[in-house]
Amino acid sequence: MTDSIHRISTVFCVVFAILLSGCQQGVQTQYAEAPESATETTAPAISYEKYTLENGLTVILHQDNSDPLVHVDVTYHVGSAREETGKSGFAHFFEHMMFQGSKHVADEQHFKIITEAGGSLNGTTNTDRTNYYETVPANQLEKVLWLEADRMGFLLDAVTQEKFENQRETVKNERAQRVDNQPYGLVTERVAEALYPPGHPYSWSTIGYVEDLDRVNVDDLKAFFSRWYGPNNAVLTIGGDIDIALTKQWVEKYFAGIPAGPGVTDPTPATVTLKENRYITLEDKVHLPLLQFTFPTVYARHPDEAPLDVLADILGGGKSSLLHKNLVRQGLAVQAVASHPCRELACEFQLVALANPARVTRLDALEKAVRATLDEFETRGVLADDLARTKASIEAGTVFGLQSVAGKVATLAANETFSGTPDLIAEDLRRYNAVTADDVMRVYRKYIRQAHAVILSVVPAGHPEYAAAQQNFMLPDRLKDRMVPDTEPASFSAREVTSEFDRTQVPPAGPAPIVSVPDYWRRQLANNITVLGVTSSETPTVTLSLSMEGGMLLDPKGKEGLAYLTAAMMNESTENYSGEAMSVALAKLGSSVQVSASGRYTQVFVSSLSKHLDATLALLEEKLFRPAFLADDFATLKGRLMQSMQQQQKNPSSLAVRARDLVLFGEDNRVSYPQQGTLASLQGITLDDVKAFYQRYYSPAKANLVAVSDQSPERLVAALDFLSEWQGPDYAFADYAPFPSYDGRRIILIDSPGAVQSAIYVVRRALPFDATGDYFKARLANFPFGGAFNSRINLELREKQGITYAANSAFIGGKTLGWFEVATDVGRDHTATAIRTIFSELEKYQQSGMTSEELAFMKNAFTLSDALEYETPGSKAGFLRQLLAYDLPDDYRARQLALINEASLDSVNAVIRQQFASDNMQVIVVGDKATITGQLNSLGIPVEERTLPDERVNTVN
Repeated sequence: MTDSIHRISTVFCVVFAILLSGCQQGVQTQYAEAPESATETTAPAISYEKYTLENGLTVILHQDNSDPLVHVDVTYHVGSAREETGKSGFAHFFEHMMFQGSKHVADEQHFKIITEAGGSLNGTTNTDRTNYYETVPANQLEKVLWLEADRMGFLLDAVTQEKFENQRETVKNERAQRVDNQPYGLVTERVAEALYPPGHPYSWSTIGYVEDLDRVNVDDLKAFFSRWYGPNNAVLTIGGDIDIALTKQWVEKYFAGIPAGPGVTDPTPATVTLKENRYITLEDKVHLPLLQFTFPTVYARHPDEAPLDVLADILGGGKSSLLHKNLVRQGLAVQAVASHPCRELACEFQLVALANPARVTRLDALEKAVRATLDEFETRGVLADDLARTKASIEAGTVFGLQSVAGKVATLAANETFSGTPDLIAEDLRRYNAVTADDVMRVYRKYIRQAHAVILSVVPAGHPEYAAAQQNFMLPDRLKDRMVPDTEPASFSAREVTSEFDRTQVPPAGPAPIVSVPDYWRRQLANNITVLGVTSSETPTVTLSLSMEGGMLLDPKGKEGLAYLTAAMMNESTENYSGEAMSVALAKLGSSVQVSASGRYTQVFVSSLSKHLDATLALLEEKLFRPAFLADDFATLKGRLMQSMQQQQKNPSSLAVRARDLVLFGEDNRVSYPQQGTLASLQGITLDDVKAFYQRYYSPAKANLVAVSDQSPERLVAALDFLSEWQGPDYAFADYAPFPSYDGRRIILIDSPGAVQSAIYVVRRALPFDATGDYFKARLANFPFGGAFNSRINLELREKQGITYAANSAFIGGKTLGWFEVATDVGRDHTATAIRTIFSELEKYQQSGMTSEELAFMKNAFTLSDALEYETPGSKAGFLRQLLAYDLPDDYRARQLALINEASLDSVNAVIRQQFASDNMQVIVVGDKATITGQLNSLGIPVEERTLPDERVNTVN
């Protein structure tokens, strides 16, 4: 996978909201005491100790005793930019190999050891670095250091041709799933090829080309390791509940004896300029044409990076941006954004617009609208509000981005790797706060107005005439232009490591940490809304979640999607604010108030710095009680939603989920259809329907609220007093229509012409949620089968057969319904093999049950992981929501632990015999019918080709 190396600059990327919600990363960062009325937040700083071993390994230690866990990150300063021409994808390929065992760690044991210790782990690769990380209970730290040291010092001892070939196939499957089989999946690759000259380190994608992966051999891998994976090219960062002195002893013990690798120097930035606009066209399986401008700019931490980031936010950072106003609000685009992703060698300024085909067919019209927006900006200039909201968002993003040990460790590791200084938070806040309007206009004129760009048009296959302009730049012919000349075979030398202890011995864990569920308080508002809260002083932040039960279950038949559309309208104009004005008001506080409908609930999520709580709640009150429901907002939003849904019909994964739900629950139940409805049902929803839904179901009757903050219960409840005046009727849910029943297995085939992979689900209806009953026991039983990386089906399909990137299974239960599923995406030539393997593994598991080793693995993984369960405000809020949603007793976690500890092979295998019967499981396959039909027929299972309901609807063009 790829990701930006510089945290602040990613604040303004397209996935801004996702990054913040996904990085609810929290702290023992130190803040000065301040009264509740304070208007300033002390700049956060991460305490750390840094030192270097004689072999060049940089070590950073951060102590945070707020939770009994530790996070370990080993970052190697090598990514795809260090690859040789013609050997692309090797850094990412090598990341996979680092999990295939080392001299003293068996194949696949890294995942097993960490999972069984109650931890989580992964690795990532981008253009400039590769990192490996684990989060584990604090008593498991020595074990993690032993594992990381073993693959740093002893990987080559375990590399085999068989492992090499297996992971080569896994990486090919990953590329197929994430790039080749996804609409727009080739955008990044095509832009890089056009923007950078052949041979530039950024001219190929991190995942690489299949022909390059086929070209390399196992000796190339060993040479790559010898060149780049020395301790002198690594940063080891450890944070959490650690004993500093003991941790230093362990680091010395396990890492000091590993010899340094060859010398490594930092690469020199390699920015580019274009002499003319380069127009390129990509024909793809898309419904929404896409236009992307990519301007080359500077490099990470260049003085102009910050003002360029601010410029991106002004042009395309949300509803208050100019691109949103001119393209989205005018109906020309479904989405329009700007971003300025920065990397070590070069940055790119991107303007991206997804066309609305109902208004725009040819992308030249969208190009004109984008250029007109740039002209408007130059005339309009930078407003005071532009700078205020941008800088407030940076401050809030910084604080919320430090709510976990993992977040702090990742920040320290990245800053040290690329800048040699672990904590740059205060410096980053300073440089962004120093940006002036003149700075922004200067960089606009220098890098955008007077510069040329790569202008990419992504158009539906067969319609190159839709492109913004005829292609004037020919992309390199990789098979000719990048072919590697014959060279000497790769050479490498194994590093000799001397140890004064037995590295074959797995270090024992220390005493298990005592973990208890968060202390929470309960209050009742005057209108009977229950409030559950956790008071935590770790960060000066507030996280609120207001849930109204019902969601899509309240949609009238034929108007599926009404709850979803109503929630979306709640994020538009209010009586006193336009949608844009509300966006600006929240951004100036660094706050968020978002309404959404998903599954059984309509939810309102609120996040705020504590100093802005009252102002944020005033905006919440406005949004919740005074929506304007304007006709223009409704028409724009509904049109965008319908266009987006048509695009989903081009996505095999979306089609597979649609088919799965219809197979499980039939065509007569609301739960059979997506939460946003169908194209047919959305057509029939009117603005009056939205207003009526709001009046009927936005009610406190089935509402509750959870809160995690540094505020006292009294202070917080007083601030929420306006909710006490909220009144509304109670309501009930309609019964489900009969669900379909099946006599035997069946394959439902959804044709996705040209798909290079098949998306597969094997499903049956199963148990609804319970905390300590049959559903909970079924989840325990599933863990060794498909719930962990080392599960049976993942090891079989990914690690042994090499035909998928991932395979998993799960029992998924809600309040009244549940199902069991096995899911995977495989190369289309292996479709029948995967289905045959899944049923073979299900039958073996049902007949023979879990082994004693698997039982111990499951018990340890479920019991020891408690140390990681309640760290962040988001995880604490999730715990509180579950308590309320299922009316769980306060001691339900203790009861679960007792059930796990008491579980025997006999009791678990009885559950497996009952819950894993596969005779009536149904198979959904979304793939290229022309390629896979013969395979499916060979399975001896009836095959039924089905067309999903939306595909029969003739709607928008």
